[in-house]
Amino acid sequence: EDNKNAAKIHFFTSHFNTGCKWAICLWPDVIYRLLLDVSCQTFRESFINNPGLPIQKLQDIQRAMELLSCQGPAKSIDEAAKHKYQFWDTQPVPKLNEVVTSHGPIEADKENIRQEPYSLPQGFMWDTLDLSNADVLKELYTLLNENYVEDDDNMFRFDYSPNFLKWALRPPGWLPQWHCGVRVSSNKKLVGFISAIPADIRIYDTLKRMVEINFLCVHKKLRSKRVAPVLIREITRRVNLEGIFQAVYTAGVVLPKPVSTCRYWHRSLNPRKLVEVKFSHLSRNMTLQRTMKLYRLPDSTKTPGLRPMERRDIRQVTELLQKYLKRFQLAPSMGEEEVAHWFFPQDNIIDTYVVEGAGGVLTDFASFYTLPSTVMHHPLHRSLKAAYSFYNVHTQTPLLDLMNDALILAKMKGFDVFNALDLMENKVFLEKLKFGIGDGNLQYYLYNWKCPPMDPDKVSKVICPTIVSL
Repeated sequence: EDNKNAAKIHFFTSHFNTGCKWAICLWPDVIYRLLLDVSCQTFRESFINNPGLPIQKLQDIQRAMELLSCQGPAKSIDEAAKHKYQFWDTQPVPKLNEVVTSHGPIEADKENIRQEPYSLPQGFMWDTLDLSNADVLKELYTLLNENYVEDDDNMFRFDYSPNFLKWALRPPGWLPQWHCGVRVSSNKKLVGFISAIPADIRIYDTLKRMVEINFLCVHKKLRSKRVAPVLIREITRRVNLEGIFQAVYTAGVVLPKPVSTCRYWHRSLNPRKLVEVKFSHLSRNMTLQRTMKLYRLPDSTKTPGLRPMERRDIRQVTELLQKYLKRFQLAPSMGEEEVAHWFFPQDNIIDTYVVEGAGGVLTDFASFYTLPSTVMHHPLHRSLKAAYSFYNVHTQTPLLDLMNDALILAKMKGFDVFNALDLMENKVFLEKLKFGIGDGNLQYYLYNWKCPPMDPDKVSKVICPTIVSL
C-alpha cells in the first residue's frame, strides 16, 4: 500500500507543473481518484523528504489538494468531517458529530403531504416505470449497467440482470409508483431512477414499517444537474403518501450519519481469473500455482442432509429465520410470503440450501444471491460472477462447516468469488475460510430515525450492494 501511495505521489509531483495545471480543471475526478487514498500526512512527509521541490510547486499542490478534497465523496469519518453536505443537512438524519443516545423519529409523521411531484430541471420529466414491460425493464437494466456503481479504479461495474431487478424490486407489497424514473422530455430516454420497497424493520426494540431505498442512479452526463437530490425528495414524497416516514439504505460513502459500518470480505473461488482481471493480486512470495492450491476446495459437501430449498420448506425456513433474527439490533421481520420471495431458489438470482435432519426437521440453512460485475477494458474477460452471502442460520451444523459447504456449492455453480459482509455472525468464519478483507466499507443509514450506533455483528439486514452519493 505504501508503494502504491508513493507511486501516486511521484506521478503527481513530477507532472504538476505550469504546463499541466489545466488538468485540475478538466479532469478533477481523474486527479481526485488518483489521490483519493493518499493522506495529507503522507504528502507532507513526501515533501519533507524531497527538499528540492520548489516552494511554489508545493503551494500549488497543497491548494489543489484542498480544492479536490471538497469534490469527491467521503470514504471515511475523517474525510466526512471536512465535507459539506448541502443536501443531507436539510434532511431528518443525525449530524455527523451528533452523539445519539435516544431512540425515535427525528420528525413527526406529516399530516399535510405535498400532492404534486417535485420540479425537475428543464427538459426532464417523471415516469413511473412498469417493470412488467420487458422493454422498460431492459431500459432500466441498460441505465444501471452503464451508469451504476463502479469500484474506485473504474475496473468493475455491477451488472444487475433484468430478472434480478424484478426479484429485488417487486417483493410482497411493492408499489409501482415507488419505481421512480426520470426521462429526457424530447426523446424519452431514461436517465435517472430510484426505488423503494416495503420492509418491516426492528431497530433495537422498535418494529417499524419502513422502506428500503435502493438503485439510485443518474446518467453520468447529468450528474452536474443535481438530479439525485430531487429523486430522493420525490421518492420520499411518494412513500410519505402511503403513510410511511422512515427508511433504511446503505452507501459505500460516508453521509450523515451511519448507524453502523460494515466491511466486505472476499473469498477467492477462481484465483487465476481474479488475478487476471486484477480483482486480486498475488501475495508476496506467492506464485499463481501456490495461490490456486491455497484456495482449492473439496469436490463435494460434507454436511448430511444438505439440499436445495423446496416449496415445502417455506414454513420451517421462516421459523428458523424469525428465531435467529431476534439476536440482532437492526433486523428485518419476514413472514412466509416474504421468505418465499427472498429465499426460494431462482437460477442466477438466489440460491438457498437447507439441512434436513431426522423426521424432516430443518435445522440450518445457507443462502447467497448472484450479482456479476462487468469487467471494464479487459481483452479476455467480460464478466466476474460473484456470490453474495445472504442469510445463514444454524442450530445444529457449526456455522464454519455450513459456510464451507456454501463455498463448495458456489464453486460448483461457476462463481469466481464469494463475498460477505462482517455482519451477523460472519466474523466466525471469514478468516478461517480464507476470506480476504476488502478495501471499502458499507455504511448503514436510517432516514428519520435516530438510535445509538451499533457494531456490525448486531446488524442482520442485508441490502443488495448500492451507493448513494450526494
